[in-house]
Amino acid sequence: MFLVLILLPVVAVAAADWLHYRRRVHALAPWRRRLFVAWCCATDALPVLLLLAGLLLPDNPTALVRAMMWGVWVWMLAAVPRGVCYLFSLVGLRRAGWGAGLAAAALLVWGATGGRTRIEVRRMEVRSDRLPAAFDSLRVVQLTDIHVGTLVAPERELARLVDSVEALRPDLVLFCGDLVNIRSSEMEGAPARILGRLRAPLGVYSVLGNHDVGTYIKDTAALRPETSRRRLVETQQTMGWRVLEDTTLWLRRRGDSISLSGISFDPSLRERRHDRRLPLPQLDRIYRDLPADAWNITLTHLPQYWDAILDHRRGDLTLAGHVHAMQLKVRLFGRSYSPARLLYTRWSGRYDERGRTLSICDGSGYVGYPLRLGAPPQITLITLRRCESPSPRP
Repeated sequence: MFLVLILLPVVAVAAADWLHYRRRVHALAPWRRRLFVAWCCATDALPVLLLLAGLLLPDNPTALVRAMMWGVWVWMLAAVPRGVCYLFSLVGLRRAGWGAGLAAAALLVWGATGGRTRIEVRRMEVRSDRLPAAFDSLRVVQLTDIHVGTLVAPERELARLVDSVEALRPDLVLFCGDLVNIRSSEMEGAPARILGRLRAPLGVYSVLGNHDVGTYIKDTAALRPETSRRRLVETQQTMGWRVLEDTTLWLRRRGDSISLSGISFDPSLRERRHDRRLPLPQLDRIYRDLPADAWNITLTHLPQYWDAILDHRRGDLTLAGHVHAMQLKVRLFGRSYSPARLLYTRWSGRYDERGRTLSICDGSGYVGYPLRLGAPPQITLITLRRCESPSPRP
């Protein structure tokens, strides 16, 4: 399904080019026909060439991956405005189509500049009568999906992210995975130093996402996935972060405690990471010896695990990432829409079921194409509240 979502726009644009040629261009002067065909062939071939390069090249160094992402953006900038013009032309509004096409191009430029870098803070409260009194008003910052290797200006973008988190004065910082894009070396130098500035009274904790475990490294003879994963965990430890690898620990505050669990990404799920239903993680082991009445926060990269977490009656608050809202989101009539809705049951924002809450953060980095439209880089600030009335339970 994910591959279909990638290829469908490419095929649709090529088909639209052919139809437009048959309807209008074939009657133009020969030089104009040749120019149109050359332009369409060059731009329509670009995503195919990028896909072949990704498949056939022996390795995928960070610089190459970043360049290929910008190649995708160039194709979008050439294809989307053209498609908009075609649609208006079909109903006889050619001049309006030119204006709409220019507006579409402007949106794509904005998405690759301001939309890609302007951070949004999403605020929410989670109320529970079971929350220990000492944790009332606890401020939790949720981060996810930084993808350091794809950042255009890593030092500037990471510093802006850290400054934004520090301004929120969190008691606890939780990161939901995909710190890097391909390999652990992306964190060397400035990225580790800047992100190492993150501090909170109760600590900084993280889990590993699908991009953190080395499954996208092509030249595994030069760097084994297991080695990259181990080095990334060690780097986070030197930064002062604690990586939760399928485990649970206790957070203590003024004599009370809550539990914090972390689910690491299973590398065997690489090809199924976008499936609506996944094999169950080792939740029995993760929640082992956890009292039934323990208030629990669960970190997972994949939001698809929430049903299983609910079935175990854990995750009073579950935090996830992974989806990014596919970096494209529009809000109409009080509801949000995104291509991500085609793949995921739950894909962005807050969900409340069975007296428990799931928060899916849209993340701060970008993959596939270097833009964000309607889904800006996001930090989620969650305030825990102890309420007097009983919270609903199954």
